[in-house]
Amino acid sequence: MMAISFFVMRRLLFSFIYERIKLIYKTIHTGKSDKNISYNNKLNYNTDLIKNVETDVANWAEEQKEKIKKMRDMNNYRKEFVGNVSHELKTPVFNIQGYTLTLLEGGLEDKNINRKYLQKIEKNIDRMISIITDLDAITKLESGELILRLQNFDPIELSKDIIETLEEISNTKNIEIKITKHYEKSFLVNADKEFIRQVISNLLINAIHYNKENGFVNIDFFEIDNNILIEITDNGIGISPNDLPRVFERFYRVDKSRSLNSGGSGLGLAIVKHIIEAHKQTINISSTPKVGTTVTFTLKKE
Repeated sequence: MMAISFFVMRRLLFSFIYERIKLIYKTIHTGKSDKNISYNNKLNYNTDLIKNVETDVANWAEEQKEKIKKMRDMNNYRKEFVGNVSHELKTPVFNIQGYTLTLLEGGLEDKNINRKYLQKIEKNIDRMISIITDLDAITKLESGELILRLQNFDPIELSKDIIETLEEISNTKNIEIKITKHYEKSFLVNADKEFIRQVISNLLINAIHYNKENGFVNIDFFEIDNNILIEITDNGIGISPNDLPRVFERFYRVDKSRSLNSGGSGLGLAIVKHIIEAHKQTINISSTPKVGTTVTFTLKKE
């Protein structure tokens, strides 16, 4: 009799625990399963539920670790981004504050410095506007708010026009910018002309700022299937292998002192990448320290 009672109690206890495990198992799948799929169709309660629960809990724990890591990475990215924005804006703000105080403390009446300091204030305000404009452009590109105005145009002629506008900047370091070949026929691409103007301008300005005295910047064009590949090469200071994967990040500085002195926003390459990707095209960069850098990107042929 006692043996029968023992087995009955054992069976009842097993059934109680088993039902609780089934509930845990179903609860785990509730958070993981497609809401449109019935749990009963997905679960087989006749299998070893304890083993299944152990496996699912282990998988769930691993998923949570990955989610926590992503959240930490995102949090670190936000902190770094806010810190970078603050750093970029802090310099022109402090400069404006210093020049303004000097003028208010009597410099405004001094003809030797009043105009000079007002020009410096204007220059720093322009830098702040440039940073804010670039940030706004990236935000709109990422969110898809900026609509591409596609048209057919010749990128060679566009590049010649840009080279002329950058002549004053390139002459300060005696850097020659040239299209290396004479092309017998024009290459027509289908893209947003003004955005591509910004892409080529940003890349050429970078090539000038990170070049050496008496350096060169070459532009080449190649037909590849249905695309035109544009290649910009310089013989500047180059980029280290550690920095290369991050050059398209917002505010990332390869040479912080040189970048700050050049007055750039630190957003030029990030904008370039977003514009090219908005055209559903690719951009790549290769570089060797003390040898130079090559940037290539593609545009769809007309």
